[in-house]
Amino acid sequence: MSSPVIIAALAAGLAGFAPPEVSRPTDLVVRVAGDCSAAAQQVVSETGGELLSAQPTSDGQCVITVLVPGNGGRPKKVTVRVPM
Repeated sequence: MSSPVIIAALAAGLAGFAPPEVSRPTDLVVRVAGDCSAAAQQVVSETGGELLSAQPTSDGQCVITVLVPGNGGRPKKVTVRVPM
């Protein structure tokens, strides 16, 4: 069991310290990825498929993946790169 004297000494020592200040940049710029929703709608309407994913790339394009009806009723996965 801890001694009450030790606990009191620790509490008194901690009471004199202020929490450290955190410096934050004032001119914070956040780059966000573009929106691929319009490109995804276009590919889905052109292929007649079902959207699986739509991801922006760093070179300003969108990678759209859709399932399209295939031969024999088995769907086919198609991936298309479209400019944003």
